[in-house]
Amino acid sequence: MLNRRLLIAAPALAVLPRPSLGQADQRPAITIAVQKVVNSNTLETLREQSNVGERVFYSSMWEGLIGRDWLGQLGPVPGLATEWRRISDSVVELSLRRGVMFHNGEEMTAEDVVFSFGRDRMFGTTLASAQGRTIPIGEGMPAPRPGRELPPEVPAVARRSWPALERVEAVDRYTVRFVNATPDVTLEGRLSRYGSDIISRRGFEATASWLDWARKPVTTGPYKVAEFRPDVSLTLVAHDEYWGGRPPLRQIRFVEVAEVSSRINGLLSGEYQFACDIPPDQIPGIERNRAFEVQGGTILNHRLIVFDKTHAQLRDARVRRAFTHAIDRKAIVDSLWAGRTEVPRGLQWPYYDQMFISDWEVPRFDQAEARRLLREANYRGEAIPYRLLNNYYTNQNATAQVLVEMWRQVGLNVQIEMRENWSQILERSPTRAVRDWSNSAPFNDPVSSIINQHGPNGQQQQVGEWSNDEMNRLSVELETSTDRARRRAIFARMLVITEREDPAYTVLHQNATFTAKRRDIRWKASPAFAMDFRATNWGA
Repeated sequence: MLNRRLLIAAPALAVLPRPSLGQADQRPAITIAVQKVVNSNTLETLREQSNVGERVFYSSMWEGLIGRDWLGQLGPVPGLATEWRRISDSVVELSLRRGVMFHNGEEMTAEDVVFSFGRDRMFGTTLASAQGRTIPIGEGMPAPRPGRELPPEVPAVARRSWPALERVEAVDRYTVRFVNATPDVTLEGRLSRYGSDIISRRGFEATASWLDWARKPVTTGPYKVAEFRPDVSLTLVAHDEYWGGRPPLRQIRFVEVAEVSSRINGLLSGEYQFACDIPPDQIPGIERNRAFEVQGGTILNHRLIVFDKTHAQLRDARVRRAFTHAIDRKAIVDSLWAGRTEVPRGLQWPYYDQMFISDWEVPRFDQAEARRLLREANYRGEAIPYRLLNNYYTNQNATAQVLVEMWRQVGLNVQIEMRENWSQILERSPTRAVRDWSNSAPFNDPVSSIINQHGPNGQQQQVGEWSNDEMNRLSVELETSTDRARRRAIFARMLVITEREDPAYTVLHQNATFTAKRRDIRWKASPAFAMDFRATNWGA
């Protein structure tokens, strides 16, 4: 848990020289091949809460008051705030960094912070009493709306991240105070998570519609949007007034290349300088060419199978429990990941420190137990749909085929149904039953994952897949309690509910991400999806 009395002073930053007006910009431009740029066809973090979004947004475009150490252990570091302090169990005060310039050339002040966390941009008509209540969301792409009306997904996601934020006050031009309606020991963590990023008030108000804003947001990051072509590419250019030093790249272009082989071939031919989401079995072939290397490893993200308990065959928890016991997770890690990742202790990470439940395990691989549960539930082999995207996740198709065979061996008749996008995956209909997902931990407390994704305002409950009354009551208590021992006991009980008694999901393995690049480029991969292209992480 983050230190509630944390006060961090920012180190001095070197001022890098800028070229004269007549001098040509000699900085390199790079192209990065990705399987997907964003899922929602927007660049707004409150709409695009995804793995692919994290990759293109953070350390490039969007920044929050408290940053994350992207090249270290992902802990909190000074960002757009230089220091922060606890006033009480429900109030945090922050000192803003001076001289931070937005992409439109205006300085960031407390006014922009207050607006970033206000009704017009974040919360809409929702109140600071969202704890324990579910805000339903749609599953479609955002449609153009009159003026700057927020899509319903935005306040729903905002209250998922900030269920009880009452207001943000401007103490003076460079000081802000966050006031929560309830005690919350994780306020500093919430400030560092994606979705808590700062925007330009005037930049937002200058756009004709929310969608126009969301496709070219005005933020503070080292790179700004030059061109966004949904489902095709995103081009960023250097923001030379960046507070953290002149960006080392003139341009970054992310291009969508769905097939792994095409990403690799483009890298080897020189069309791309980076290729993302490389499966482990392709790494040796790439590195046989000494001009290239692959970086990466495990990250703070777990791959899951998620259940819709409203489906006719999944209403009985024993059927879902049978799914969890039929999976040989180690075999998946060994065969599809070449041992480059691991099976974790459920939906948690040692990163949680004292909140980590060290004696917890994922459901054991036990085919006899799975068969017994199916007999007890009187399951007769009825078809259960498994909606699948085409390798959105690394090894997704291969993993799905292995899982279907494992489930078949215990008597589960699971049928893969390919879908084109997340809207189709989440569409409410009688064929929604089983799907893939992943969960991250944006900060080091269980509320950042198990409640954020599976609690009363988590995505699973917002789209109507799963709910549990005890889980929802405990979620409110975990979010408001200041008793560390009680909070740990609550989290342990939540794992029992969501992974054993009434499965909402089952964890497959810790996720890992691998990025191939030219060996002569001095760049380090983060232990996250985010790709850092600031001056401190680039050389050639």
